[in-house]
This record gives sequence, C-alpha cells and structure tokens, in this order.
Amino acid sequence: MRIAVIGAGIIGAACALELAERGAEVVVVDRVGVAAETSSRCEGNLLVSDKQPGPEADLAIHSNARWRALAARLDEGRADGQPATEFEAKGGVVVAFRGGEEPLRRFAATQREIGIRAEVLDADQLLAAEPHLSPEVALAIHYPDDAQLQPSNTTQALLATAVRRGARLVVADVTGARTARGRVAVLETTAGPIDVDAVVNCAGPWAGQVAERLGAPLAIRPRRGVILVTTPMPQRVFHKVYDADYVGAVGSGDAALQTSTVVESTPGGTVLIGSSRERVGFDDHPGVGPTTAIAAKAIRLFPFLAGITLLRTYFGFRPYAPDHLPVIGEDPRLAGLYHATGHEGAGIGLAPATAELIAHAVLGAPTELDPTPFLPGRKGLGAVA
Repeated sequence: MRIAVIGAGIIGAACALELAERGAEVVVVDRVGVAAETSSRCEGNLLVSDKQPGPEADLAIHSNARWRALAARLDEGRADGQPATEFEAKGGVVVAFRGGEEPLRRFAATQREIGIRAEVLDADQLLAAEPHLSPEVALAIHYPDDAQLQPSNTTQALLATAVRRGARLVVADVTGARTARGRVAVLETTAGPIDVDAVVNCAGPWAGQVAERLGAPLAIRPRRGVILVTTPMPQRVFHKVYDADYVGAVGSGDAALQTSTVVESTPGGTVLIGSSRERVGFDDHPGVGPTTAIAAKAIRLFPFLAGITLLRTYFGFRPYAPDHLPVIGEDPRLAGLYHATGHEGAGIGLAPATAELIAHAVLGAPTELDPTPFLPGRKGLGAVA
C-alpha cells in the first residue's frame, strides 16, 4: 500500500515508522525537513500527570508504556553520529500552594481510579525529592510514570529508523490532491505528484491548512507557547515539577495568554522553564510578556532561579483542537485521507499510541485502544473556523 505521510515532526515520524514496519510503502512529505518546527520547539514531555480521566488519559497511559521500549530500541539501533533520545524516566511532581491543595488532591484521586500512580509526598519526602523547591508549597503529588526525552533527537531517530525500513523523505510543500472514484489517488506537491492509496495528514499546527488544500477543512488552529532555557547551573531539578495551574491551562479554550510553571533540568545542566499558551494565529513575535510571566512564576516555585542568566528563549506553535482531543482517523468526507493532529502540547507523549491508531485505521492493524473519541467526524470538532 502506498501511503504519503504529510509532516516530519514526531507524529509524522512515528506514523511513518509504524506503517513502514507493517509493510507499507511510505513517503514522508515535509515543506522544511525533519523536526524543523513544533517537534524541535517543545520540552519533550511524556506526561500522564496532567490527564483527567477520559479518552486522552487512556491514550497517554498506553503511549507512556510504549515509549519505554520504543526509546530503548531507537537508542540501541542508532547509526554512527545519530544523537540519543535522552529518555529519562524521571517522574513528575505536581505542587499546589496554600489554598490549592484540595483541588489537586481530588484531581489525583480521580486519576488513581483509572490506574495512574499518584503518590502524596510528606514534607520530608518532598525535601528529599526536590531540595530546592520553595517552602511555600503546601501539597505535592509524585507521578512516577512521567518521563522526558529530547524531542528533536527522538523525531530524527524515528524517521531514520523508518527510512531503514524503506520509507523515504521528500522536502516539498503540499499543494492539493486528485481523486479517483471518490478516493484520494494523487498527492500534489511542489516536487511533483505522488501516486498514493492513502494520505495521512500529520502537519501539526498547519494540519488545518493542509486539510483545506486537500478539500476537507479541519478545525485545527495554532496555539503559541514560549519556553525559557537557563545557562548550566550546579542546582538540579530532579523531576519534572509543575504547579497545579498547568492542568487548567492545558484544558482551557481561552485564546488569551495563559501561563503556568513547569521546571526541569536537562542532562546538560540547563533548566527548561515553561509554559505559556495563547491563540494568536501564526504570529511569530511573542514579545516579552510571556517570558516575564513565566519567569515570575518559576521563581516562586524555585527561588534559586532569581537572578540566573537565560541562555535563550524559544517558542513554537501547537496544534489546538476546539474540544481538546487529538484528531486521529479517516476523514468522513474523502476516502483515503486520514488525520493525526490536534495533540497541542501532548504530541510527544502521545506519538506511539497515535501511530498505532493510524496503523489500525489505514491497514487494519490490531489495537487495544478505542479509536471512536478521536475520529475526525465527531461532534464538537466542526470544520475549519
């Protein structure tokens, strides 16, 4: 089966590998190159801690389990000169300041009911886990299954492995599609036409634009996020630590700027600090507003960050869906067109399970997951705005 995967970010790379390993003839089409956009402008979160019970939590739990074996396989099979995934099963710590304890406690209780490990840390345990954390923290929940990887390296490793399985990469822009007997048959690109049996739209924040070019508009919009990176420092944050406000920001539909604190160290000694969310289209001038707000909240969480030097700041666009669920499956309007997008900031973590659902939809491969909640034709998603 000839399958074109549009997008060489982590979702596209994971789908390409899954499809190629199941015998499909795969061509990946990206207008810039591998991990050139969203997948190189994020933190590499593999989280279950921010997921409330529901379809996305099911996807995250399944994907989290798959990442452990997949990251090990990618590292073991990497070619000379290829960077490591830097997978770390570091766990996460979610905290609340005074007044916010009960909402966090209740949230963790609902997660335990679906099998997410969420352990309350007492004062001594918290001090041992994160000695530099603010003494103002009133409640801390430890999530042992949260993990981290280097997203750009991992995307490159996924696609390199797919290429070794027979996939190929074409750097070109998608301009449209031609159909035959009501099914997509040719993908039109600036590098020329590509004959296909199926197309998988993994274009991330640009998936709405790509879908429109293919004749099936999709309500995916960009949501901009800013991340700060410090210079290397002797202090270390041992887990992925964030405040409970992060969960609310993830689930909010507000277009205005929202910030919450997410802090973690990297293997190189730098500290990553996030995060912000705002829907401003593809405006690539975030200004200093998000940086200032993120920094102030991070200092409250980890006072040692006051006065440190920033190495750089960067931003990226995340694919936002109106009902906050990924869009995965066949488009009901055009046979042979599939979508895998709308993950917003969870795309790194959800990539393996997304690829599994795409292989199920396109090739009929088995899966334990229920694809229904993520289908493009679901109520609440709508067409492009």
